[in-house]
Amino acid sequence: MSDFLAGVKAAAAVAAEHVDDVDRAARFPVEAIEALKDAKALSALADGVPFADVAQACLVLGRSCSAAGMVFAMHQIEVACLLSTEDWPWAKGYLADLSREQRLIGSVTSEIGTGGDMGRSVSAVEPQDEGTCTLVKQAPTVSYGEYADDFLTTTRRGPDAEPGDQVAVMHLRDQTTMEKKGTWDPLGMRGTCSPGFVVTASFAPEQVHPTPYVTLGAETMVPVSHLLWGHLWVGIAIESFERAKKSVKTAGPGGVKAQKLSELHGRLSATRAQLAEGLNRWQREYAEPGRPALQTMGATLRHNVLKTSISTSISQITQGALEITGIAGFRNDSPLAIGRLLRDSLSASLMVSNDRLHETNANLLMVVKES
Repeated sequence: MSDFLAGVKAAAAVAAEHVDDVDRAARFPVEAIEALKDAKALSALADGVPFADVAQACLVLGRSCSAAGMVFAMHQIEVACLLSTEDWPWAKGYLADLSREQRLIGSVTSEIGTGGDMGRSVSAVEPQDEGTCTLVKQAPTVSYGEYADDFLTTTRRGPDAEPGDQVAVMHLRDQTTMEKKGTWDPLGMRGTCSPGFVVTASFAPEQVHPTPYVTLGAETMVPVSHLLWGHLWVGIAIESFERAKKSVKTAGPGGVKAQKLSELHGRLSATRAQLAEGLNRWQREYAEPGRPALQTMGATLRHNVLKTSISTSISQITQGALEITGIAGFRNDSPLAIGRLLRDSLSASLMVSNDRLHETNANLLMVVKES
């Protein structure tokens, strides 16, 4: 085991100690994130840790505390975007600060007025006379907005740009004003603490990502999101399966529950295999000069399918685990409790709505040669 994964495993143990309180109070998993900072895990990708190890870290954290795992995954998605091009001097300086200070990056991608389509923006980069730029974005959710040190925000390239002509802006906490809108009391992923905000930022022009978002999203943000989320969700499913397995061991060999456990294992194994194949293929295509394979409709289709399939299967696996554990899994005061895991798994189909992705895929299937 690498030093990085050993540090994450230790942080996961801390997360497990506090997970019930984090869930009940819908509070930020402070202890887990501090443990990850102590392990220098927030700068993993910037420090050269292999992407596959970072994905595995999401799985490990998902088993202990889904909220802590999601915060870690979201942060690493933003770091991957900063690392996606060598043609961004400003980002190199920021990543050095990130490595030294273990700064936590929040995500501001959703926006009121776009109908949930993150490929469109209402807000825009507004050049100012003094040589700076500003943006104002009404976001229905901002990932752990009150706890992030800095933010990566999607917005239109300029006030005259089309809704789909987007860029990503990296702005610091001291360049940002956050006006909170509403509260945070969700069914699951309660510790992610992601209510809505009106985000106002003032920043230098060089803080705008040099890669158009349509390219950045296709090559990096979308596939990395689906891969890291997928590993987190599989972590939830594995933990659910292991609790079901303990229940069957207690009941003794044979019987209907043992058969159901075998069926559940098959579904979990198939899901893990699909995720592994998706990870390996993206890494190969990302390493290609110019990344041409990631700019195709076929790649969009594959990444969407990966997300919709895994997000659906993990909630089914977790519900199946509840059926096996029975009343012990239904009780929140039981070591076999499935309730939090099930509630957290249900968020998977809502993060980038599966319905929207299926609609996109249906249109792509009419024109894409490979399926």
